[in-house]
Amino acid sequence: MIASLPMYDRPANAAAHDRLWAGIRDGLRDAGLDAPNTLSRDVLYRDSWGRDDLVLGQICVLPWKLRFAGKLTLIGASDYGVDTCPPGFFNAVMVARADDPREAAELVGGRFAANALHSQSGYGAAMNFANRVGLILPDPVITGAHDKSVAMVAEGTADFCFIDAHTFRMQQTDLPAARACRIVHRTRPVPGQSFVTRPGQDPAPYFAAIKAAIAGLSASDRATLGLRDIIRLPDAAYDITIAQGVAFPD
Repeated sequence: MIASLPMYDRPANAAAHDRLWAGIRDGLRDAGLDAPNTLSRDVLYRDSWGRDDLVLGQICVLPWKLRFAGKLTLIGASDYGVDTCPPGFFNAVMVARADDPREAAELVGGRFAANALHSQSGYGAAMNFANRVGLILPDPVITGAHDKSVAMVAEGTADFCFIDAHTFRMQQTDLPAARACRIVHRTRPVPGQSFVTRPGQDPAPYFAAIKAAIAGLSASDRATLGLRDIIRLPDAAYDITIAQGVAFPD
């Protein structure tokens, strides 16, 4: 069995994530549910979603909508207190170099870096923004990670990228390249990274264990993770617009 909290797990906050998991694990065991001792960091996040031994994972709203709705048990959305978003929601930010004065419409004609074509914040939100304002995004350079996208922008090999707003906030403390960049635009809110488990499970004890573990974090770990709560959102919140060309890979 595996447990994974991969969406915001970084070297700088790995120990805090371990302590969060310990709290969740103990809560699940108290409820009579099996849970592994430690997080499984050797499993690629998107491979974990199809595992029949998944105890806990996190999923982005775009792959949920495209592939996994009804194939996993949705527990609740994470709340990281993202600016301009209601509890349980997040958005993407369009990022450019701090010394680049161009605004969004001008930047869209430049070089675009994206972590993945199935990423809501890196590509889906960018496509929805472009469609809404009548712009055409160039084909992106696929970097494989938000950190790499920001690094390309900072070094001048890309003009802009779209990334998860909470990731950009974390990057300000542990990725020097991010401090050479600025936010140009914020996209519309969508459900935050959501906690899931294998299909056929009752979400209630998982929700309770996660909520209690978050509440039990130390002030230091709470500040490190930025995690405020788990929020139960209505199913309709996950019915996001998928721009043409956005697809989950086979």
